[in-house]
Amino acid sequence: MNANRIVSMIIRMVMNRLIRTGVNAGIDKMSKRGKKPADGKGAPNPQHKRQTAETQKRMRQSMRVARKIGKF
Repeated sequence: MNANRIVSMIIRMVMNRLIRTGVNAGIDKMSKRGKKPADGKGAPNPQHKRQTAETQKRMRQSMRVARKIGKF
């Protein structure tokens, strides 16, 4: 390997990492992941939380069934 290939490989690795970090930071910023609303307007009520939990459970079950069917 010549020096040009080694340098370009290192630059490519660094650029990929920087781009990935920037994209993740932008997505986190736009989704405001992990932040609670300050005024409490967006807080879900207990029934909504229960419905969401049931929907997630059904979705996991259906994904499990789909994987089992896909094995045949």
